[in-house]
Amino acid sequence: MKTRSTHRPDTADYREIFLSGRPLIDTRAPVEFGKGSFPRAVNLPLMTDSERQQVGTCYKQRGQQAAIDLGHQLVSGDTKAVRVDAWAQFAKANPEGYLFCFRGGLRSLISQQWLREAGVHYPRVSGGYKSMRNFLIEEIECAVRDCQFTLIGGMTGTGKTEALVQLDNAIDLEGHANHRGSSFGKRATAQPPQIGFENALAIDILKQRAAGQQSFVLEDESRLIGRCSVPLILHKAMPTYPMVWLEDDLNNRVERILKDYVVDLCHEFSDIFGIEEGTQKFSNNLLQNLEKISRRLGGVRYQKLHTIMKNALERQQSCGEVHLHREWISALLSEYYDPMYDYQLKQNSGRILFRGNQRDVVDFLSTKR
Repeated sequence: MKTRSTHRPDTADYREIFLSGRPLIDTRAPVEFGKGSFPRAVNLPLMTDSERQQVGTCYKQRGQQAAIDLGHQLVSGDTKAVRVDAWAQFAKANPEGYLFCFRGGLRSLISQQWLREAGVHYPRVSGGYKSMRNFLIEEIECAVRDCQFTLIGGMTGTGKTEALVQLDNAIDLEGHANHRGSSFGKRATAQPPQIGFENALAIDILKQRAAGQQSFVLEDESRLIGRCSVPLILHKAMPTYPMVWLEDDLNNRVERILKDYVVDLCHEFSDIFGIEEGTQKFSNNLLQNLEKISRRLGGVRYQKLHTIMKNALERQQSCGEVHLHREWISALLSEYYDPMYDYQLKQNSGRILFRGNQRDVVDFLSTKR
């Protein structure tokens, strides 16, 4: 009598993979992984970048079989054993996961076969990275086509992100981009690659729609959030979306920026790099961010703000006091950012559904759906 196999089959159910947050072995080369993968994917490559390049050259010059033979030659013996063991350890720790390569072809088949020879049966994703990536791109396109979006606008420092996190239908573009969006928005940790940003955004939308959400709130953003680019189809649609305008007085905005961009960011750098190096990196980062907008500020105003900022940083480094930062923050808001937002407010007045403080805006958006 035959017994039914308990081995999980390969899958092409990309929706289930992302909704359940399946752990994934990405067997592509490190250079491919570095361009972007999926939130729960770990790079355990079949071949290194150099090995992949050699096999690719062989394929072009001598054909597929010669390339396969070279691949087996390059990844053999102890090298093969180490890689198979890494896959096996991952499979043991993540029995509900899958492995994949670029198109669900030879690399994932070989990896799966070698694992099976080691006594580990681990399923792969049919269609691989390319099919999963296309599925997520289509999810963004479908959401833009089928769902309703409302934007939160407001002056710099009014707490737009604070409002977003209080809403259960928010899409935090800056959170996915790991950047606060402005010229001073760089964090202590690196931004994701563009593909990783788009994939995480799509999975966020997918999960919310699967939970029944069809109406979303976004912060009004420019096309670039740091070096991450809002998907073109979404960014083109954003000027057509209705907007709520978040308001707060200058003093509150200065205090919020002081906390987010000075106190908390300095701690963030220090936690990662240590107090001495982290404080220096934080100071350099702040001064570099000011320099980025020096042309738009004009030479005289830039030099004035640079001097104020440098004095504030020296005071902060020497005794931990941050009150001197308020001067450049206040000047930058009133002389640089606010005029730009005043213009934006006039341009978008016909789209604005509601204006108010943070509590009122959150209440309005919570009851709007």
